[in-house]
Amino acid sequence: MQRTLEKIPADTIEVVDDAEEITLLRDSYIEAGVLGRASADDAEHIAAASVAEADFVVSWNFKHIVHYEKIQGFQAVNLLKGYKPIRIYSPREVVES
Repeated sequence: MQRTLEKIPADTIEVVDDAEEITLLRDSYIEAGVLGRASADDAEHIAAASVAEADFVVSWNFKHIVHYEKIQGFQAVNLLKGYKPIRIYSPREVVES
């Protein structure tokens, strides 16, 4: 995994600053029942990507992020809150072998 990350050109990486907007969207996911309070960090990752208008999220977290019902929940909350639907994939779906 680390070798794959090292191949990403530095000029294509965007650092997202912590913002109240991210916290509010994270809390919206939790209030909607997409994730529980114990998974707030996972909800925050998706909120940060949504606020930053990322094209997609790649994750190995199949329990809380790359899961059909969770993805549908994130997308529904995003639409209700005025954000574009977030596309979420596993690394296997986006990395050429």
